[in-house]
Amino acid sequence: MQLFYEPDILTNGGLLSPEESAHCIRVLRHHSGDSIQIMDGKGHLFEGTIVVASPKACSVKINGQKSQSPASVQCHIAIAPTKNIDRTEWFLEKSTEIGIEWITPIVVKNSERKTIKPPRLEKVITSAIKQSGSYWRPTLKGLTPFNEFIKTPFDGDKFIAHCHNGHEPHLKNVLQKGRNALVLIGPEGDFSQEEVALAIEQGFKPVSLGTKRLRTETAAIAACHIVRLINEG
Repeated sequence: MQLFYEPDILTNGGLLSPEESAHCIRVLRHHSGDSIQIMDGKGHLFEGTIVVASPKACSVKINGQKSQSPASVQCHIAIAPTKNIDRTEWFLEKSTEIGIEWITPIVVKNSERKTIKPPRLEKVITSAIKQSGSYWRPTLKGLTPFNEFIKTPFDGDKFIAHCHNGHEPHLKNVLQKGRNALVLIGPEGDFSQEEVALAIEQGFKPVSLGTKRLRTETAAIAACHIVRLINEG
């Protein structure tokens, strides 16, 4: 059964978005009476029947639903977008599949990219939640300056991963099971010494992700996986 995404399916009269409608009717060639599944990204999966097979506004009758509880631990990765945006998109796709709740792109001193296109990144996340089967959609925040972001309140433990002196404890050894986790991931040129110091002043703990120097997107995936592994193991 085909899977579609519509966050407002319960409140908009059972309509799929124009994009999802076109995909459903024009691409997949569904007709009135066909059964499909729709997720809202808020913990629900709906079983529905197509009533109006319009490629601009496909209408669905909801017949039933399933619910999924949110993760007990929230994982938040703040990442400096890569120069090659495809690598950032890869991170979004894989972290969504692994399980992540919040993603914030940040601008730092050594940033290789200082602009992003949120609609394009949102499409990557939408595709990934369909593929993974998760009922919950991660939240992608707006591009935020580092100095502003580190002052944002966070209910949990905060970490900054960097490669300055090589003596930081590994993230897996300092994570507390059952605690929300926020991890800062820098660009290829790493965070500056000043940024690390400022983060520490705001309660972030310096950590390592291993002995090898990882690409930005690889480090972000490693951090996300560690948070999930500690809390689901």
